[in-house]
Amino acid sequence: MNAYLPILVLGGIAAAFAVFSIGAATFVGPRRANRAKLEAYECGIEPLPQDRAVQRIPVKYYLTAMLFIIFDIEIVFLYPWAVAFDSLGWFGLAAMALFVVNVSVAYAYEWRRGGLRWD
Repeated sequence: MNAYLPILVLGGIAAAFAVFSIGAATFVGPRRANRAKLEAYECGIEPLPQDRAVQRIPVKYYLTAMLFIIFDIEIVFLYPWAVAFDSLGWFGLAAMALFVVNVSVAYAYEWRRGGLRWD
């Protein structure tokens, strides 16, 4: 249990800071809500009243979000693999090669759909 004590202390400090920050913002922050602050903000496109139900959001925003998800999944799997590379042996190398092939398919899809062009 002594090995986990610093982790528990750090987790407690982080939780206390989060609760304190939210509480302080609630009590100290301004409470002046106006119509502009309550309006929905989606992807930098200002919604017009006449076409709220039919306005289409460009696919580019979803492709950018998909890039972030791909990067997150890649880091979540590659970092622990790199740390334990010596103990995994050939099985770990083959599993990670298969994972990199799968991630490459997602990157190829993003590239073909234009998600990597920043016009």
